[in-house]
Amino acid sequence: MYFKIEKKLKGSLGRVGILETPHGVIETPAFVAVGTKATVKSLSPELVRDAGTQVVLGNTYHLYLQPGDEIVRNAGGIGKFMNWLGPTMTDSGGFQVFSLGAAYGKDISKVTKVTDPSLMIPERFDDSDAPRLAKIGQDGVSFKSHLDGSIHYITPEKSIEIQHNLGADIIFAFDECTSPAEDLRYQEEALERTHCWAERSLKEHKRLVQENTLRHSHSVLEGQDRTGRSEDFSGYSPALFGIVQGGREESLRKKSAEFIKSLDFDGFGIGGSFAKEDMSTAVKWVNEILPEEKPRHLLGIGEPEDLFMGIENGVDLFDCVLPTRLGRNGTVYTKTGKMIMTNAKFRNDFTPIEKDCECYSCKHYTRAYIAHLFHGKEMLAGTLASTHNLYFIVNLVKKIRQSILDDNFFEFKEESLKNYLKNS
Repeated sequence: MYFKIEKKLKGSLGRVGILETPHGVIETPAFVAVGTKATVKSLSPELVRDAGTQVVLGNTYHLYLQPGDEIVRNAGGIGKFMNWLGPTMTDSGGFQVFSLGAAYGKDISKVTKVTDPSLMIPERFDDSDAPRLAKIGQDGVSFKSHLDGSIHYITPEKSIEIQHNLGADIIFAFDECTSPAEDLRYQEEALERTHCWAERSLKEHKRLVQENTLRHSHSVLEGQDRTGRSEDFSGYSPALFGIVQGGREESLRKKSAEFIKSLDFDGFGIGGSFAKEDMSTAVKWVNEILPEEKPRHLLGIGEPEDLFMGIENGVDLFDCVLPTRLGRNGTVYTKTGKMIMTNAKFRNDFTPIEKDCECYSCKHYTRAYIAHLFHGKEMLAGTLASTHNLYFIVNLVKKIRQSILDDNFFEFKEESLKNYLKNS
């Protein structure tokens, strides 16, 4: 992997760059489409590509359970398996520590508001007897499969091994994503685990890289490949990103950034939980410390206002499930805010979702037709709405990138958010 900064945003940490991977170049900042199970939900790879998407992210935990990381490896890696020809990423499974642990069965998000009752009533989470599908130990995490109830123990080493089998261009160190409701003491304990797991992830990654290089050299000398894979990528070496945690605490965020930057990672992820009101501050704390010459990825964040915030504060990559999740449930993005397609007013509206939008859905279908599909519970409804949403977010980031190149980022930000937020 090679990263080059092409231009910096004056008066901030923002920048425009080029990220070269074995499967193509990513122009940063960029939005990463989430393909949890080697598919971007309800969309074909062609629709994802035509939306302008440059890179897709798969989920380590889910692909490990189904179909199994070795099957993906034998298919030639996640990209070939899902017929995606561009760059790919996989997360570490660390988010499932949160979603299947503290957040399981509860209405808790990694991004909340300071006034959220969950942050004001800690005893709500003092529920060791509550059902959870993930239990955390010092060495790793015990997961109970949501598919069949089987028990799986994932350590940093296991996560890296799975990700090497999945064959993405960029992978992440195993970490613990904590609930925004956890107290300072627990956040400190979790951060120490994450730092220990980061060192172990990096050590295992280097071991596998060396092992793969030796195996590849041996195969070349023998003139054959004995891996049983549909495509030989035994000499392949992914880039590994370390993850900064620390929740909402300034001292922990800065401590984590200092520690993670001291390790030999190829880039960095910014993970964990945030309060909506102070997310920009937390991201800035971290990116003021992380080395400028390496790329930074903000994990699980993708609302339009958060994209502007992250880019202004030095983020290069984002991933989020919202474009397709909202789309499947009938909500679409527009420049003037979100629209709910099941509203009665759209039943006789024969205009596109957005008149000047160049996405497949807007070029071929009307609000009335898409509303009809949702009312009729037709699968195509989610496809058309998700196609529009992914196009909207991917190309919003491209426009933000261009605004930095054109030296009008702050004007573009003000105008865009003024129009968007007034109806959202």
